[in-house]
Amino acid sequence: MFKDDQHLTEKQKGILAAATELFAEKGYAATSTSEIAKKAGVAEGTIFRHYKSKKDLLLTIVSPTMIKVISPMVKKDINKVLDKEYDTFQDFLRAMIANRITFVKKNTSLLRIFIQELPFHEELKKQVIEQIGKDVLERLREVIRHYQGKGQIIEMHPDTIIRVAAASTLSYILAKYVVFPEADWDEEAEIERMIQILSDGIAVKNSD
Repeated sequence: MFKDDQHLTEKQKGILAAATELFAEKGYAATSTSEIAKKAGVAEGTIFRHYKSKKDLLLTIVSPTMIKVISPMVKKDINKVLDKEYDTFQDFLRAMIANRITFVKKNTSLLRIFIQELPFHEELKKQVIEQIGKDVLERLREVIRHYQGKGQIIEMHPDTIIRVAAASTLSYILAKYVVFPEADWDEEAEIERMIQILSDGIAVKNSD
């Protein structure tokens, strides 16, 4: 991730790579700068010559990644789904969930850092909202209104439906790829159950 950045020295690249791996594996709070230095093969003092603090190191990893890599990647990947027309809301959900799972598989280490540290660092929250949240949220609202207009899902505030669907998807992804990565789950069946539960809750009921 950092090896092609010409603005970094080889030592900085090693420090950032080591910190990324350790933050993802152990969490920010449980990782010491001495561990990062040991893994990077440098003296601990070398870290502080380049970065003011461990938090500065975290933000150096996350900020450029959010701006240069994660944000465009998230938007580009999501747009692959949002730019298509699906006959049913269930088909849209199926495509969106599969899209997010593919993204997570490709970026597991970085996403672990975001998931672990986002609640505790206001700077990261602001970056997520500014770089990803606003644009994606508005497009998702349009999708919800589209299927409401087709009479497929109930008239409810789009943000509520988005939160419920996002929470279900995120909880599955966290369980499968972060908390229990070795679990032998039938992913296709799990996704279909999740779609069924979501659909049953927000689908328009036919009155007899």
